[in-house]
Amino acid sequence: MAGKLMQAVLYDCYGGGPAGLKHVEVPVPTPSKGEVLVKLEAASINPADWKIQKVTDVAGEVLEVGPGVENFKAGEKVVAMLSSLSLTVPRPPEVSAAEGAALCIAGLTAHQALTQSAGLKLDGTDPQMNILITAASGGVGHYAVQLAKLGNAHVTATCGARNVDLVKSLGADEVLDYQTPEGAALKSPSGQKYDAVIHCASSAPWSTFEPHLSAKGKVIDITPGPGAFATYALKKLTFSKKQMVPLLLNPKGENLDFLLTKEGKLKTVIDSKYPLSKAEDAWAKSIDGHATGKIIIER
Repeated sequence: MAGKLMQAVLYDCYGGGPAGLKHVEVPVPTPSKGEVLVKLEAASINPADWKIQKVTDVAGEVLEVGPGVENFKAGEKVVAMLSSLSLTVPRPPEVSAAEGAALCIAGLTAHQALTQSAGLKLDGTDPQMNILITAASGGVGHYAVQLAKLGNAHVTATCGARNVDLVKSLGADEVLDYQTPEGAALKSPSGQKYDAVIHCASSAPWSTFEPHLSAKGKVIDITPGPGAFATYALKKLTFSKKQMVPLLLNPKGENLDFLLTKEGKLKTVIDSKYPLSKAEDAWAKSIDGHATGKIIIER
């Protein structure tokens, strides 16, 4: 690939929003030891991406492999998180590039929250749990609803009024409009006490959750701030049976494989698609914060 150029979107400073992105041509890189060179077909934007100005979730075709790479070969379709080769996995032919890219951080976060933190096995043997999922029409939330239903859970979900029917179609048993008093209070319409809350929305005080938790209920915060860590420490120090669990994502290739093989049972909701030439518009859409499902950039 030496001497060839490719289209790229770069930034040269933090801040600046979409206007900080620049469309340029750069040399096609040569993969080093342990690396693969992937031709981009699709990338998905996560809410954290525009904050750190880096997109990590991609899908495409392997063009070249570096020394020492034995698990992949040129021409193979893959899904990858750019931070680690161990999270480059083959993409099944039935999964589109957009679906594969969408699943990475959002799907893995939902999977870890439900399995490692909430204790579901997702193998059909789980006893029924009552689970609340906030911001259930978002990137993580819409996968969490579907995975929780695979785990036999009774799911209560919150979202905006325009997405209530969508979230019901994903399997939620009860859906609350978060802009109503009942939705803001997170109270189950059927009076369920939650064994776990997968909190995908902005920060909320512990007092909002506590009255609605079961005796050993957990609040799993996927974007924990200082308040979540303080509550976590306090609950540990006081030996409380009700717990705050700040989630720190530990992505694993086998979990991404699981999600990809479940693609026939998991629906990827795509909010919008943009060509690479309009990447700044996708950036602006993510910053706006009201996407339903995932935002995709395609070549």
